[in-house]
Amino acid sequence: MAKQKRKIIEINEELCNGCGQCVPSCAEGALAIIDGKAKVVKDMFCDGLGACLGDCPTGALKIVEREADPFDEEAAMEHVRRTREEKPSGGCPGSALHSFAPAGGGCPGSALHAFVPEAQTASASEGPAEQNSLGHWPVKIRLVPAHAPFLNGANLVVAADCTAVAVKDFHDRFVPGNVVMIGCPKFDPDDYAAKFEELFSNANIKSVTVVRMEVPCCQGIVGAVRKGLEASGKRLPYQEIVVGRQGELS
Repeated sequence: MAKQKRKIIEINEELCNGCGQCVPSCAEGALAIIDGKAKVVKDMFCDGLGACLGDCPTGALKIVEREADPFDEEAAMEHVRRTREEKPSGGCPGSALHSFAPAGGGCPGSALHAFVPEAQTASASEGPAEQNSLGHWPVKIRLVPAHAPFLNGANLVVAADCTAVAVKDFHDRFVPGNVVMIGCPKFDPDDYAAKFEELFSNANIKSVTVVRMEVPCCQGIVGAVRKGLEASGKRLPYQEIVVGRQGELS
């Protein structure tokens, strides 16, 4: 495989304290703690997007441009799957990409995984059986890479994390048939606007719905999505839903 000059993560071992906070932020499994230091497992697993940068408390990680093996998404996802199977009790698999589609369909290029049973048996006192409609993982804005296969052809819902608590039936209203990304514009240090510009530029998004709280600081998530959409040059069906403190929608 011919090397190419591209962006890739570089780790300053003198600054790295081996805390491992960067590892779960890499959805491709490119990082690991080896001999007490963070290491790039293989160049081909690193997409160079830098999702791990904001989680390093010492500033040991940075993006550089150098000769490296091309990023191989298929190999990276196979590495993540294999690592998860070989070490089920180790590491943090929370940021690994999954597609939880039903057996009759699914997202091309993604393996099918069972998230929860399609229907849970409930007693008469518990009411009817319920189904979990979440079709992908991860859901945090900063953890979803722009090349995630489940984004292709998606109706995207970008929600402030508080809305999932304030809206009683958030799951039933906003999850079925959609790709949901959540985050907080006030406490998350990542540049959401740049993230959405990259996402809209690279993924074939069909529509965008922004769900935010009525509080002023939550307006930041709207600004980030709009700015990213404008910078990408895409024109998509777009709507905003504002949630009151007691869950009312407007």
